[in-house]
Amino acid sequence: MAHANPLGQFLRARRAQVNPADSGLISGGDRRVPGLRREEVAVLAGVSVDYYARLEQGRERNPSAQILDAIARVFRLDADARGHLYRLAGLNPAVSPAASADYVHPTLLTLMNGFPQAAAYVFGPAFDVLAANPLGAALLAPFGPRPSMMRVVFTDPQATTFFGDWPAMADAIVDALRLNAGLFPADPDILTVLEDLADTPEFTRRWTRQGVGALPRTDKTFHHPQAGRIDLTYQTFDVRDAPGQQLQVGTAEPGSRSEQALTYLAAVHTTP
Repeated sequence: MAHANPLGQFLRARRAQVNPADSGLISGGDRRVPGLRREEVAVLAGVSVDYYARLEQGRERNPSAQILDAIARVFRLDADARGHLYRLAGLNPAVSPAASADYVHPTLLTLMNGFPQAAAYVFGPAFDVLAANPLGAALLAPFGPRPSMMRVVFTDPQATTFFGDWPAMADAIVDALRLNAGLFPADPDILTVLEDLADTPEFTRRWTRQGVGALPRTDKTFHHPQAGRIDLTYQTFDVRDAPGQQLQVGTAEPGSRSEQALTYLAAVHTTP
């Protein structure tokens, strides 16, 4: 799903998501497309209409940091989206991911194994599960060992029932993949998963939306075929020594049925 003008694609998509009224503009008149017009973005950002048009069309590829900051303010971009905009414009150097897709940094393994009562796993840049502790492996067992979560979410028929709020999870993981694609544009696993999911409508619709953001702290509900409903609170950790790898930890409320369900799953999956 590569594109010759990713900066222009991003600008057009995010421009369409801005409500003119939120920018102090009168929203009346004939608006054939949603969001702001190019002319309005140019005025609000303090650049010429021709210059902004050239940015979207890919004829201007070297905007200054000041111009990007102005556009980011117009589009109300958060920190992740603003950083992604900078990378698309070539102002931030790409970060080199971990040396091998199969290599999990020891720091992350130590952290992961430090949560024996939680479901924990290490993701690669394309959200393949590189490692999991016993509870994490037991929770994701329906999808096999070391699953690719992008492919699970968008191609496995179990996903929409297994994940309690599938649409929200799908939104979040696509936004996080775009963030990683900006950080690691040559990562082979990201490029492969983009190619594999190019004809998947639910993925394509979200990817085209140009959302970008790190995985948030969130509550997730699972409907596990062996253990029933499990409610977990997830937190994601980055480690500077392992660019592109993330540790995600899901914890259950102490004494809850979800905690009991995790204990049950761990017992089932470790019994010879």
